[in-house]
Amino acid sequence: MTPTYWTNVASPLGPLLLTAGPDGALTSLSVPGQKGGRVVRDDWRRDEGPFRGAGEQLAAYFAGELKEFRLAWRTEGTAFREKVWAALDGIPYGSTVTYGEIAARIGAPRAAVRAVGGAIGANPLLVVRPCHRVIGADGTLTGYAGGLDRKVRLLTHEGVLGEPVP
Repeated sequence: MTPTYWTNVASPLGPLLLTAGPDGALTSLSVPGQKGGRVVRDDWRRDEGPFRGAGEQLAAYFAGELKEFRLAWRTEGTAFREKVWAALDGIPYGSTVTYGEIAARIGAPRAAVRAVGGAIGANPLLVVRPCHRVIGADGTLTGYAGGLDRKVRLLTHEGVLGEPVP
C-alpha cells in the first residue's frame, strides 16, 4: 500500500489539511468541515517535508503576493471529472466563470451543467485548483464544498468582490 503523507497549514480559512503521496505531489487540500473533505487516517504519516513548497505558496497567496500556484499535484477521478478539474486550472486569478462556461470549455453540452457542478464539488484541491471562481449563470455565488463563507472570502481576497482582504 502506498503511504499517504499529511500536514496542516495555517490559513485565513482555518487549518488546511494537505495530503501527498511518496513523490511529494499534492493529492488533496481540504478545509475544516468541508463537504467530502479528507480527514486524517491512522495509517497516514505526518510529515511537513513534502509540503514546504505548498506551504510557502499558500502563505504567499494569502499575503496577496502569488496569483498562480506552481505545484506538482496528482488527482484521481473519472475522465469527466479530470476534464472539469483541468478546466478549473485555466480560470485566472481575480476572475470568475460560470458552470455553463466550464461545460463549454470541456466540450460538454449545456445540459451537462449539473454534472459539471458535481465534478467541481468533488474537487480535491480547494484553493490551488480554483473551484471558488465558478459562479452561477446569474452571477450568484452558488455552492462551494468549503462553505459559501470561504468562497466569499477567497473571491474578496482576489478582488472579485469588493476590496481584497489584508
